[in-house]
Amino acid sequence: MSELALILLVVVVILGIKKLPELTRSAGRAARIFKSEARALKEQDAAGAPAGSRTVVSGTVVERDEPTSRS
Repeated sequence: MSELALILLVVVVILGIKKLPELTRSAGRAARIFKSEARALKEQDAAGAPAGSRTVVSGTVVERDEPTSRS
């Protein structure tokens, strides 16, 4: 627990006291936007198709000639 407090203190010092209100304001704004979007999606789902129904989406299968290596 003391390590976490020390890391938080260092972050606050690095960011500076002047940046902290702006940072919290941005985080609050992002949380409000996220909540409103989640609420809109729930309302859209409730007004849309009944629960348990499935939708078929057509598409195209794309194959690669050479496998890619991931690092």
